[in-house]
Amino acid sequence: MNKNLVILTLSQIFSFTAAPVTVFLSGIIGSQISPLKSLSTLPMSISVVGIAIGAIFATKVMSLIGRKAGFISASIANSIISLLAAFSILQQSFFLFCFANFFIGVGMAFTHQYRFAAAESVEKDKVPKAISIILLGGIVSAFLGPGIANHAKDIVSETLYVGSYLALSILTIIPVIFFLFYNDTSKVVSSVTYSGRSYFELISQPRFLQAIVAAAFGYAIMTFLMTATPLSMHVMDNMSLSKTSMVIQFHVASMFLPSLVTGHLVKKFGHSKIMYAGVFLYSITIIASFFEQTFNNYLFALIFLGLGWNFLFISGTSLLVLTYREEEKFKAQGLNDFIVYLIHATGSLSAGILIALTNWKTMNIICIPLMILIILTTLRADILDKKNK
Repeated sequence: MNKNLVILTLSQIFSFTAAPVTVFLSGIIGSQISPLKSLSTLPMSISVVGIAIGAIFATKVMSLIGRKAGFISASIANSIISLLAAFSILQQSFFLFCFANFFIGVGMAFTHQYRFAAAESVEKDKVPKAISIILLGGIVSAFLGPGIANHAKDIVSETLYVGSYLALSILTIIPVIFFLFYNDTSKVVSSVTYSGRSYFELISQPRFLQAIVAAAFGYAIMTFLMTATPLSMHVMDNMSLSKTSMVIQFHVASMFLPSLVTGHLVKKFGHSKIMYAGVFLYSITIIASFFEQTFNNYLFALIFLGLGWNFLFISGTSLLVLTYREEEKFKAQGLNDFIVYLIHATGSLSAGILIALTNWKTMNIICIPLMILIILTTLRADILDKKNK
């Protein structure tokens, strides 16, 4: 296997642990130290905003200093910020904890660049497979991060969860070792002024727009329903925490395990067909919401939700790298991630509010217009592409 791809995959396993640890603990910690219970999930939401804002910053930094120096710097910063989060819990400072979570999100924006670095490390026809391999490392992170955080939570006996973030600071510094052996092929520029086409010219391309819409709204639908699931199951339908946790675990597995074959499927059938398939998988989740909300129903729905996300995110990301020139890559990647994670943040922030005002079935119905948008954008790009040939 390509050396850079191995390094990026191993780094993904450790660096990406920040994401599941944030999902697992930030709400619990927030409920304990926030001045108002209604603000409990604010640290989580702020971390997602950090990802969106950090997307542009990450690409600009790496355009100036390169992938290798950018990833090493980000790993060191992530470790320091995790220590700051531990200190904020020790001090019972909600403001400082929110501050730390914002920069944990910014750090995650650098981690999300791993998939683009992987795409640059292989030939064009191997891009979908390379991105799939990087995402596959996420399933290890999903279990490694929360598992270690849970075991380390009472290392500092006076204050619960300080140890969890101390452990996270160790996990997030490990990629530095791997990146010392990374072969950086990216070209740096002398200033933050990008060459190539403008943002408007890039997004005016039908295939570029198709890639962003599939990844962004595919992510938004998944986040919207995933965030609402624990509230719907445990709070509204009175199911146990263990059953709710099991549904989320199977959902996470279904998000990442298909990466073993998704890259191959994209190469065989093309990006558009995999996007249509992703929307079809989402439609199964929507249809399930019209039936009685049982444990098996939730489990079935969330598995197909994860599968649909995998198809849309991998096909969208791998299509994007075919739509820009070498000198435009940082501009295009920054724009893509800013839009994707801004819409992702909107889905996360709105889910908690809307599930409290509506119900699980209505939450699913709200997603239908977004699915139609993905289909129409993909269909438009296909039609225009055929006309130009």
